[in-house]
Amino acid sequence: MMGGFAIALQPVNILAALVGALVGTATGVLPGLGVLGAMAVLMPLTFYLAPVSGLIMLSGIYYGAMYGGSTTAILLKIPGETGSVVTTLDGYEFARKGRAGPALMICAVGSCIAGTVSIVGMSFFMPALANLALKFSSPEFCALAILGIITLVRITSPNLGQNMLMVLLGAGLATVGVDAVVGSTRFTFGTESLALGFDLVPIALGLYGVSELLNVAQSSTGFPKAQSVALREMIPTREEWSRAWPAILRGSGIGFLMGLLPGPGSLTSTFASYGVEKAIARKHKSEFGKGAIEGFAGPEAANNAVATSALIPVLSLGIPFTPNVALLLGALMIQGIQPGPLLLSQHPDIVWGLLASMYVGNVALLILNLPLVSMWVRLLRVPQHILIGGIFVISIIGVYSVRSSAWDLIVLFLFGIVGFVLRRLKFDLAPIILGLVIGPVFEKAFRETIFLSRGDLTIFFRRPISASLLVITVLIIVLPALYKLYRRRRMRGYESTV
Repeated sequence: MMGGFAIALQPVNILAALVGALVGTATGVLPGLGVLGAMAVLMPLTFYLAPVSGLIMLSGIYYGAMYGGSTTAILLKIPGETGSVVTTLDGYEFARKGRAGPALMICAVGSCIAGTVSIVGMSFFMPALANLALKFSSPEFCALAILGIITLVRITSPNLGQNMLMVLLGAGLATVGVDAVVGSTRFTFGTESLALGFDLVPIALGLYGVSELLNVAQSSTGFPKAQSVALREMIPTREEWSRAWPAILRGSGIGFLMGLLPGPGSLTSTFASYGVEKAIARKHKSEFGKGAIEGFAGPEAANNAVATSALIPVLSLGIPFTPNVALLLGALMIQGIQPGPLLLSQHPDIVWGLLASMYVGNVALLILNLPLVSMWVRLLRVPQHILIGGIFVISIIGVYSVRSSAWDLIVLFLFGIVGFVLRRLKFDLAPIILGLVIGPVFEKAFRETIFLSRGDLTIFFRRPISASLLVITVLIIVLPALYKLYRRRRMRGYESTV
């Protein structure tokens, strides 16, 4: 960790952490922009930095957006990010009592505490999980990839068919170009452009940047207006602090553990934290839903703890369970670095430099964002089409600068249209990104497994770890269906008695 601080405190890495944290906060503040879009826009810039600096900047955007989402949730009852949905329940009601400033202060301090707790836990868990991952071979990575895909498909939206179709679309796009196993080209139809394949950057920018621009073009509405909050009005009372800090500590623990599990950790952890606070509340239980401090202090801490601990599976195992960390994984792979069990030993500067930079980033978020609350409120008053228009120009420059390829610009505009149409049809775009990133991992691991076993698929069930992962995958598929069936029968039984 001392070596990590030596890397993180280099001027270029401090600047990368500050830029990422500020851009991430702005992303969280602006409803509709999305952390994935911001990460995709800045990803080309990171290719000109050292790998550790680029990853520090992208991760700063990630956890900065988790913090920034609470601002609009409290001031406007509009969650800047999905993880801030629960914050709107009591945070907005607390602000309506004239305590918007203290609510923002509690969320800022809670975010810093939660991030620090999660980083400390990550420092201990990362080496242990990396040692466990050394026992993984191609069958285990294949099973883990299936688990990641099924988990995201299951929880992204109720329509499983649509989600699986999007994952298959992303995985199919990843097969175009050079075969990573044998080195031959495939699905190119004799064209040089398709031989380059579909790069992650133009597809992500098209789906989340250009498609958002097209949405804004058909609607002239801007952001809602928010009232200014003065710095002197942000100090909570002693009673408010005494109620907030136990909830912050509990939320930090819940968020850290949720981040280790596959699934939408930010949303799940915030609901879990809210449920815990409401369950154990006694004196102030009637305030929940009407402005309870515990109702937004705990969930907001859980949200920010997840943003850090969710990096453990992707760095230790090389398998992303959410689209945000999938984009981080893609950024590493583009720079020629393969996350996984050997990352900690082969690239310790990246792992420990990233962990140490998170300490810097969390402190920077606290120091910078409290005085800048009024600036974020002014940002909410800028017309949305101006902001997205600027992002559009940056996207074109960024995409072309990666490979200097006109083909990538065509892909950018093509997937901007595809993303716009899919949004109108209520399709979720996140599974496409996951399929694009995790598809090649699954294909390579599956083909290696088939080669090693000489076509015997029982190898997946003869190895304890891969068998366990497949059992968990089956449970994720079957249990919700069984629970729905159980509820239907219970309702029928109730109706028959009535």
